[in-house]
Amino acid sequence: MNGGAHLSTVPAVYEPEPPAPTVLYVHFHPVAGGSLGEGAYDGLLALLGDLTPLVQALPPDAALAEVRGALRYFGHGPQDLAALLRVRALARYGADCTVGIGGNPMLARVAAQDGPAGGVRTVPAGPGAAAAFLARRPAAALYGVGPATARTLCAYGLDSVGRIAAAPLPVLQRILGAAAGRRVHELAHGIDPTPVGPAARARSMGAEHRFAADELDPEYRRRALLTLADGLGAGLRESGRVAHGLRLTVRYADGSSTTRARTFAEPTAHTPELTAAAYALHAALGLQRARVRAVALRAEGLTDAGHAAHQLTFDPADEKARRVEEAVDRVRELFGPGAAGPAATLDRTWTDVA
Repeated sequence: MNGGAHLSTVPAVYEPEPPAPTVLYVHFHPVAGGSLGEGAYDGLLALLGDLTPLVQALPPDAALAEVRGALRYFGHGPQDLAALLRVRALARYGADCTVGIGGNPMLARVAAQDGPAGGVRTVPAGPGAAAAFLARRPAAALYGVGPATARTLCAYGLDSVGRIAAAPLPVLQRILGAAAGRRVHELAHGIDPTPVGPAARARSMGAEHRFAADELDPEYRRRALLTLADGLGAGLRESGRVAHGLRLTVRYADGSSTTRARTFAEPTAHTPELTAAAYALHAALGLQRARVRAVALRAEGLTDAGHAAHQLTFDPADEKARRVEEAVDRVRELFGPGAAGPAATLDRTWTDVA
């Protein structure tokens, strides 16, 4: 080296050009409260499909849309298209929309959740705008960072998105693991490469229980989940279908919600398996003093039970449970759905979704 001169070993930081805010996250909600009927949700998705073919349904009441190609066609910006959607939804279905607009699905979701229901909120474009928008939000604001991951990050002092973004990638990977650490690092910098594409809605069946008051007791919530799983299992068996997966949605007193899903090793309509999955999803949320307004279960990926394989077991308890289930189904067929069932169930609010 001449004169002590040396090359810097510090790598340059590559900051990709921020994408234009053309992704819409739309949350539909009735003006008078309550929940959307399935027919209304289908109609609202059709309204969104009138604006762009790139619509991704997020049952039971949300959707993602990429409107980049629609801007030139309609001659309006994404905010104008969102306002038009709100007017049409209110006029045809009596439903309002909360619309978040961002350069990718994660930013659009965060924008939609950034304030009370209703209105159109946009993450500004430009270098550093996304990072500044996210910086002061809690770790759990990042889509994909659940309560357990947020608690782990907070234990290391990474309690805001800004602090997570400032943490070196190797530190996050040591805390969360290689893949999860990189994913959280990218999200904290406003990077989400997930594409928005048209996705046909899987045939599903769902049920929701709304509590009379904000529910703090986890055991009472488990009783509600048992009730929903029992009803789903009965409905699936009655219709001759089985589910490939189960989705849990927990709605809170502030209007926000959390959704978790699980895929079964083999498709099932067996109530104990549905109940066990519901309990596991609920426990994984790590809710402590959360004020829960409602819980909902949705059996997804429904197929004809006659086309599904079932792995035979030599477990006498499993065989006994299935025989009991068959007997309960026969009693319900003769005397009605309330004639037999688990003792710990609550009164049901049942919604069948084709």
